[in-house]
Amino acid sequence: MQRISKDLLKQISDELIAQHGSPRSALIPILNRLRMDNVTPDATVMKMLAETLQIAPSAIYGVVSFYSFLDHRPKGKYVIRVCQTISCKMSSATEIADALKSELGIEFGQTTADGLVTLERTNCLGLCSEAPAMLVSETAHTKINTANVKDILKSIHKQMPAASN
Repeated sequence: MQRISKDLLKQISDELIAQHGSPRSALIPILNRLRMDNVTPDATVMKMLAETLQIAPSAIYGVVSFYSFLDHRPKGKYVIRVCQTISCKMSSATEIADALKSELGIEFGQTTADGLVTLERTNCLGLCSEAPAMLVSETAHTKINTANVKDILKSIHKQMPAASN
């Protein structure tokens, strides 16, 4: 998890307010930018953002806690989200979920000890015709099976610097 200075938060906020017209309109884009920069909107960040935007902290917490992609808990560098809707479940999403838990050694809602991967369930990804589906951070994987789960996890590890492997 990255920390952010008040000055940088203000700079990001001002830039996105200029694009979106008001602090409230810019709130989700600001939170998404923080997410992309690997900044977790914990209590400290939400308080700084509330002061910067002159919005009640509870309003910011409401947005952060409502959207699954905006979470106030630290997450791994990669977040794997497995679709849990009926079309994916009928196409072996349960087996995919079990394979991910086994390979990563964690349960859903947890992060690996090295901080690399967080495993989550999500509702429809809009890829029902290519079920089962999952997201690895921003990348969609479709028609997955237990064999290519290992390949997907290997590709994550290959993207890490040699010292992390």
